[in-house]
Amino acid sequence: MIEYHADDYGLFIEQSRHIIECYHDGALNGISIMPNSPYLKECMDDISDIRKNLFVTVHLNFVEGKPLTGKKATRLTDREGNFNIGFGKLLLLGYVPVIRRFYYKQIRREVEAQLLACEPYMNEGRYRIDGHVHFHMLPLIFDAVMDVIDKNHLDVSYIRFPREELDIYRRASGKLKDIKPINVVKVLVLNALASRNERKYADKLAGLKVQRKLFMGVMLSGHMFYDSVKECITHAADIMADRGVSDMEILFHPGDVTVEEDIGKLTSRDDISFLVQNSSNRQKEAEALKKFGGGLRR
Repeated sequence: MIEYHADDYGLFIEQSRHIIECYHDGALNGISIMPNSPYLKECMDDISDIRKNLFVTVHLNFVEGKPLTGKKATRLTDREGNFNIGFGKLLLLGYVPVIRRFYYKQIRREVEAQLLACEPYMNEGRYRIDGHVHFHMLPLIFDAVMDVIDKNHLDVSYIRFPREELDIYRRASGKLKDIKPINVVKVLVLNALASRNERKYADKLAGLKVQRKLFMGVMLSGHMFYDSVKECITHAADIMADRGVSDMEILFHPGDVTVEEDIGKLTSRDDISFLVQNSSNRQKEAEALKKFGGGLRR
């Protein structure tokens, strides 16, 4: 089974409608929801009739907007109260014991707030968890996630481990044109972090019976176009058989931000670049999802 997944649902109303069009007109069957968005409830109300048909996942967010814990997250924010702490900084802080605990306290509190805020939207009360820009793989944040799961006895069916199988891209290399050097670096870093988290929490993850899925979406991030993804899927089947995995998650970002008022509310420069300035690529990713669906729900 392939999960055709879109991140960032609920960030804005119009942007979320762009995403859900890929369900009605395409193959989309999974969404990640933004816990701290003021528009999340309205966006979830918009899909109340189809939510049970979707894999709904909490998109833990330490990048965009304001924390749910407000002034209790001052180490993670700027003077305006918006998240303002980079991936690299949080990665390094995770290995500095004295400083780590001050940040960890605020991160753990925010993780708990975001997970519990999304409880009403989890199908059958079972949590699925990932992170905006994959921040949930950072040791500081992943450790907090596991602590919060324990404390609140959360029923968790899936955690995204964004580990890319490099052999897929090696086999498809002659037909891929959109692999950027920075994405190769991201893949190597995330693969290492995913391995660390799986090793450290192997027993707990087994106890939770967290589902394993082959993942794809970072190496071609920003360019998850139909021809490239289709080529990679062709090679993924053999690798899934080798790994003993029957399911696959393919990550897209079809939700471009086009409303001027919404653009002005974005607080992350990376999100402005990814969702606004490169909106034509987001539209191509939406087209890919619709092609994979072949109008199956029309």
